[in-house]
Amino acid sequence: MLKIKLNERLVETDAKTLFALRDRVKPGADVVILNGAAMNADAPLADGDAVCFIKRGEAPSADELEALMASRHTPGVHAKVKAATVGIAGLGGLGSAIAIALARVGIGRLILADFDVVEPSNLNRQQYFVDQIGLLKTDALVANLRKINPYVVVESHAVKLTPDNILPMFANVDVMIEAFDRADQKAMLMQAFTAQKPDVPFIGASGLAGFGPEETIGVKKMGRSIYIVGDLKTGARPGCGLMAPRVGIAAHMQANLALRLIVEKGES
Repeated sequence: MLKIKLNERLVETDAKTLFALRDRVKPGADVVILNGAAMNADAPLADGDAVCFIKRGEAPSADELEALMASRHTPGVHAKVKAATVGIAGLGGLGSAIAIALARVGIGRLILADFDVVEPSNLNRQQYFVDQIGLLKTDALVANLRKINPYVVVESHAVKLTPDNILPMFANVDVMIEAFDRADQKAMLMQAFTAQKPDVPFIGASGLAGFGPEETIGVKKMGRSIYIVGDLKTGARPGCGLMAPRVGIAAHMQANLALRLIVEKGES
């Protein structure tokens, strides 16, 4: 019996060749990969080989996708990510990119809120498509997330957030992420949420405009559980607008910080 890795799972097989294994496991596979290379001809199998069979257009099952993610993240890390819930307020340049990044790593649950619709001007930095113009951002983003990872639980709210409705909407999140454009909305959310959930990490953003040096974007911790990503000074103005690269850097820093806080929670 040979021990090989099949679609990232360790299995034993008595199949001697690649195509014999394909015909047994997934006879409809259009793409056959052996140790990272696409194969057009049969080849002998050996202990330790890594094999992947793909049928074009077929989504992996929940178990298959989870096995793939666990193999990339390591099982212990993936278990923590899958068990976590992250709230995202605002689904523009920051929030849409954050949600996609977290869906790709297999976060267990996303709670999203935004009352706006996709406008043509959004497409310079937000994770939407031309044919989604006019749709609610909640609907458009959920559709996009479903294409990326259909097994993430997504709860969306097409509402304008106020101090009165932030909770219980985000009452059970492990991390809360602020992704608004306007300073007054940022302040409102931070004050309302942290006043009621002082122990839950809150990740905001400030100073993302333009195309200045990327290394000026950082993370500043404020108090026990508040983190702000950005340079804290560069706002949008003529000649210094909100653009995809710099906004994307900040969004992924927010997503990465959320991921780090989730994985490191409880560690000494």
